Amino acid sequence: MSQDTAPDYDTLTEAGRTVWSSGDFNEIARQTMMVAEDVCRDADPKPGQAVLDVACGSGNVALVAARRYGMVAGLDIAANLIDRAKQRAAAEGSQIDFRVGDAQELPFPDASFDIVFSVFGVMFAPDQERAAAELLRVCRPGGRIVLANWMPEAFGVDFFGAHAKHAPPPAGAPSPLRWGTEEGARELLGAGAREIEFKRRSGYAYYRSVDHALDLFQSYFGPTIRAVNALDAQGVDALRADLAGVFEKYNQADDGSAVIRTDYLQTIAHR
Repeated sequence: MSQDTAPDYDTLTEAGRTVWSSGDFNEIARQTMMVAEDVCRDADPKPGQAVLDVACGSGNVALVAARRYGMVAGLDIAANLIDRAKQRAAAEGSQIDFRVGDAQELPFPDASFDIVFSVFGVMFAPDQERAAAELLRVCRPGGRIVLANWMPEAFGVDFFGAHAKHAPPPAGAPSPLRWGTEEGARELLGAGAREIEFKRRSGYAYYRSVDHALDLFQSYFGPTIRAVNALDAQGVDALRADLAGVFEKYNQADDGSAVIRTDYLQTIAHR
């Protein structure tokens, strides 16, 4: 790619900050606590180990890891989400070093952490190679990078595809779903990893109904808010109809509620 056509990562990063700072992502992240618990169970951080949650949102993984008495830090680009993470940690009595920062420029020394997590987070950093290099840099030799990423299949491609249909991503933005493929993960992390393991896993998000889920996403989820703000009333109705189709496709409930199956790829890269 020539210099003239290279993505403007600074502009894309600021656009991402705006998106993830809108609404209150914690209202959505509450439905991915199951994933945070599952990846922590697999990674099995021990008391006293140094753990980092990259693009932590409102702190799901950091909170779970802190319950194991590790030395935990969390970082996110959205200041309002870090504020929310601090509130949650205080409510639990957990000491977590939450900071506002960029996954593409982590404010930590080399080899600082035994385990580096990111759950549906680092995948949205626009400079994917730089973000991957930062994960590798701050993870100590012998440590692990543990990721959960949406895949270009199943729920991930349908959900984000519905958004892109009505509000295309900014020009030059790479697909975050690259992180949700074995090939993409190996391209991004393989040069710095001794071994990479993959496991396809499922999470479940619970709502009173499909309409309840739609209302929550429209009110609190940054990418949905971005799409709604770019559309007229007819466009919003079309977006909601497409998102309803996605939720209905993956809904496991038959009682009028919504239990949405959300498959993802778990990646563990060993340094």
